Amino acid sequence: MPHKGSCLCGQTTIELASTHEEQIVCHCTDCRQTSGSAFSTNVLAPKKDVTISGPVKEYSVKAPSGNTVTRVFCSNCGSAISHLTVAFGEAQAIQTGNFSDFAQVPITTELFVKDRWTGLAPISGAAQVKAMPS
Repeated sequence: MPHKGSCLCGQTTIELASTHEEQIVCHCTDCRQTSGSAFSTNVLAPKKDVTISGPVKEYSVKAPSGNTVTRVFCSNCGSAISHLTVAFGEAQAIQTGNFSDFAQVPITTELFVKDRWTGLAPISGAAQVKAMPS
């Protein structure tokens, strides 16, 4: 089943032609700052299956890995939409908080658990990955 979502103001829409039955939580500093929370929730979607429409702005930064990460935001309301890096190959990370149906999709992996806030327990049944897998 494809997924459809939008930013906070509704001007930027995201459509995923691919089906996603699991999602990832990331605790890295960049994802925390981008989400404005203790972590971000994401799926890795094939770039060919992603359609982002509406006003967006991009911000690129060098990650600790040395790779450039490009983050995509709604240029009107600032909602985080996506991020891309060569480490993802032909995929891009899509922030799932913009989709109502992802509330029912299980979280199967937690990344950068070395940076997890101490008040947060590991998600039961999710793989616990210290940093970004190589």
